[in-house]
Amino acid sequence: MTIYALNYIMSLCQIYNFGDSSYTLISIRKGKRKGKSMPMNDQSPWGKKKKPGTPEDFLAALIQKIRDAFNDESNDSPPSQKGEGPDPATVLAGIGKVALVVLAIIGFQVIYSSFYTIEPGEQGIVMRFGKYNRTTEPGLRFKLPYIEDMEKVDVKTVRKEEFGFRTRVPGQNTTFSKEGFELESLMLTGDKNVIDVAWIVQFTVSDPVRFLFKVLNVRQAIRDNSETVIRRIVGNMDFDYVLGNRSVLAGMAQQELQKDLQKLESGVHISTLQLLDITPTDAVKPAFNEVNEADQDMKRLVNEAEETYNKVIPKARGSAKQIIEESHGYAVQRVNNARGETARFNAIVTEYMKAKEVTRRRMYLETMQDVLPKAKQIYVMDGEEQTVLPLLNLTGK
Repeated sequence: MTIYALNYIMSLCQIYNFGDSSYTLISIRKGKRKGKSMPMNDQSPWGKKKKPGTPEDFLAALIQKIRDAFNDESNDSPPSQKGEGPDPATVLAGIGKVALVVLAIIGFQVIYSSFYTIEPGEQGIVMRFGKYNRTTEPGLRFKLPYIEDMEKVDVKTVRKEEFGFRTRVPGQNTTFSKEGFELESLMLTGDKNVIDVAWIVQFTVSDPVRFLFKVLNVRQAIRDNSETVIRRIVGNMDFDYVLGNRSVLAGMAQQELQKDLQKLESGVHISTLQLLDITPTDAVKPAFNEVNEADQDMKRLVNEAEETYNKVIPKARGSAKQIIEESHGYAVQRVNNARGETARFNAIVTEYMKAKEVTRRRMYLETMQDVLPKAKQIYVMDGEEQTVLPLLNLTGK
């Protein structure tokens, strides 16, 4: 770990190229003495009492302080000893300082890499020595440094794959482009007609572990399987059926695609598969429009004939049923009247046999009550008169 930290410090020194590159930390003058004031143009950035803005700035400042410490130690040695080689005590002190700095850097890295944050809508997949260990939920979490690694997976965002077109400018006025994507959209139907189909697939991550480890490229797997499913379904249907049953085909394709992805253990859930545009190719569109117009005319004539049929035939059937029902009613009426007259006559005969004179008189009076109100003129004749008497005209006519 110490070697790793030293290599890291050396790489930072090479990256920043102290004193030569555009990112100059400080210009160090040889032979300066400890305690001497520095010019304004040679003053270091940390002399302004400002904290470094990034971790790289902090490490660069720390490295510069180490270099200043070594320069100060070498300058503080007596002049008579400068030509006799380095002092062992000074070298050991410098090594001790470097070791402390390296240990501080390593400790900082250990603490910094031990904690991580999972945002809402994400899940963290922790791997210990490259093998799956556990899944963490949103919040501040801890992992073992240098032993465990962590991958974040967004499980709430709805991802989308487009086929036969691409979205150029998303937003309220979204623009699309179909140029260059004919190989995705052109298909052959069951009756050997070419059709242009554009669709989208929307999916979410249902199992982040499978999403990371089971399939190398999940998006490419979804694209390949989706195109295979759509081409198989369209290839088994007629041209007219594909044009008129968009929602049915989309439901079938979504179910088959979900089954295929479950077999692959991709860890995704297909939320939507929608067929956006189903049209014939540009080469056959004029003929297709003519066929549609003829088909519309045929349907219009059929609808008009059915309308006339629905008006005339039910009316004729109703009239026939009315006549038949009236005949049945008339027959029942006649039979009932005859039965009633028969019963009445039988009742009268019974009463007549009991009292002939009374019955005869009652029948006579009942008959007169029915006949006299209908007569316009009444003639009273004397039964004993032998000659015809002139009638007195009382009406004045």
